[in-house]
Amino acid sequence: MEIKILKNVMIKNDAIGNDNRLLFRKHNIFSLNIMSSPGAGKTTLLENSLSYLNKKYRIAVIEGDLYTSRDAERLSPFDIPIVQINTDGGCHLDARMIHGALQSIDLNNLDMIIIENVGNLVCPASFDLGEKIKVLVYSITEGADKPKKYASMFSNVDAILVNKIDLATICNINLEMVCAEIKEINPKAELFQISATNKNTLNSWLSWLDNKKAID
Repeated sequence: MEIKILKNVMIKNDAIGNDNRLLFRKHNIFSLNIMSSPGAGKTTLLENSLSYLNKKYRIAVIEGDLYTSRDAERLSPFDIPIVQINTDGGCHLDARMIHGALQSIDLNNLDMIIIENVGNLVCPASFDLGEKIKVLVYSITEGADKPKKYASMFSNVDAILVNKIDLATICNINLEMVCAEIKEINPKAELFQISATNKNTLNSWLSWLDNKKAID
């Protein structure tokens, strides 16, 4: 019975996810879903990416969080549409939540929508939101064992940003070995080594994003 219920949930989610995808295409909106564990640096990445992206594109952000709006408040200086979704303890965003959020955004005046998912390395990997690309932010401070322990997440994304590389030595992390393991799990994903607090390390990531937007 539990398996049947879960299957029905996923079928319904995928159907709404496809509706979202069609809506994005209709309005020529490039969409990305940024995922990570809690504290990996998603919001810091957004802050320092938006200072560049906001000059080129009309952007909206959908913020997922359990209870607070603190991440959305950090992005408010950019003066862009921000929709807060609180899951009240739920461990991920789903397509229905995104569809509801889209109703409060003027899609005719946007080029890009960035979804910051709830911090979790398990559930978000399974839920199609209708996004064009999936992005994973992985902080090396979480430990070198995470890629294989959470292979379903690492293998299901288009780009992986290995964050906080400036702390690799302090955390006794062999960055080269970690990246090699990630490429073994997901050889197709674009891999970037960054420190989200250092804008200079984000150039390759932002160039890649520009190219993906251009061919969308």
